[in-house]
Amino acid sequence: MAAGAPRVFVSHLSGVPVFDPNGDQVGRVRDLVAMLRVGARPPRILGLVVEVISRRRIFLPMTRVTGVESGQVITTGVVNMRRFEQRPTERLVLGEFLDRRVRLVESDEEVTVLDVAIQQLPARRDWEIDKYFVRKGRGGALRRKGETLTVEWSAVSGFSLEEHGQGAENLVATFERLRPADVANALHHLSPKRRVEVAAALDDDRLADVLEELPEDDQVEILGKLKEERAADVLEAMDPDDAADLLSELPEEDKERLLTLMRPDDAADVRRLMSYEERTAGGLMTTEPIVLRPDATVADALARVRQSDLSPALAAQVYVCRSPDETPTGKYLGTVHFQRLLRDPPFTLVSSIVDSDLVPLPPDTPLPTVTSYLAAYNLVSAPVVDESGSLLGAVTVDDVLDHLLPEDWRETDFHGEGGIHHGR
Repeated sequence: MAAGAPRVFVSHLSGVPVFDPNGDQVGRVRDLVAMLRVGARPPRILGLVVEVISRRRIFLPMTRVTGVESGQVITTGVVNMRRFEQRPTERLVLGEFLDRRVRLVESDEEVTVLDVAIQQLPARRDWEIDKYFVRKGRGGALRRKGETLTVEWSAVSGFSLEEHGQGAENLVATFERLRPADVANALHHLSPKRRVEVAAALDDDRLADVLEELPEDDQVEILGKLKEERAADVLEAMDPDDAADLLSELPEEDKERLLTLMRPDDAADVRRLMSYEERTAGGLMTTEPIVLRPDATVADALARVRQSDLSPALAAQVYVCRSPDETPTGKYLGTVHFQRLLRDPPFTLVSSIVDSDLVPLPPDTPLPTVTSYLAAYNLVSAPVVDESGSLLGAVTVDDVLDHLLPEDWRETDFHGEGGIHHGR
């Protein structure tokens, strides 16, 4: 739902069908999963509980919901079929919010929640609870005859975490505004027991982002404490190159077991990356750059660049290749940089503005050569192409820096003395 679109009341979502992009029904919505937050922030909607044809209930993240309209939900088509398990920081909106007795902040009057409205945040895929539809009165006849009204989420008390509460919920909530690197820094300095508790309370995507920023020992420790199916989910949510690096630290038996539990496409990408030497372009690259066909337009390219889950380095350029447009691709034709996309009309074909002058990197290119290549041409990302001319992936400057810095650089408290200081 685009920014500014009408809000959706969750009672209208109960039982609606969920379709993939091809129009095939995946299942039906049975509930919504929300995460409570500290203080005056509205609960965040993490995803939907969907009942599939086999009557199994699975979790569908909101990041994979592309449309909520006309009595249906549209997904990206990528659905994890593992059974939904509610986590400590999560609340079921239909099951736990509706019919709940709460209080109006202004009058301290007790009301009953009849419905909850959710709305998508501008320019993002995140969803939050927007309003509550409540009825005044206390049960029985009064409850049926009481005045009904729609109020802002901030006008009701009883849905936020208490500041003085204990357990992982509050700590996870306080981490929400932090960047993954800062959360990783905080986790690293917790006790091993507390670190695992907090990591277990994070949702899959957030934990994946944080794991990518932790030292290898912490990564292995946390992954080893998760249930195997959850560990596989988190590995799927990680960038393939980071997942490959983490799996390479595990015993062979554990590595194969987790790869078997991962979705076949994700596991194939990780296996491919693990086949290259670590300090080469193939070992450093990600298999998920932005790939477009020659007949795509500048408008198509900008729509892909705007995706919020892309790193700045990957969003800085698109790679033009003949079909297929997922790595490994058909013939690599060249690169179109973000600045060029901003200068040309939206209807321009990317094939007409492609930069084919720079020779791409072979997968066996050693790290020092990759570093020199990026520095010489002032690039934040570079294509990796095999002998047949197919695009295998892209090496980004952040992955290069990870291997140039000292091995223990993630364990350094860069907020302390001698590190980065933030002025007023």
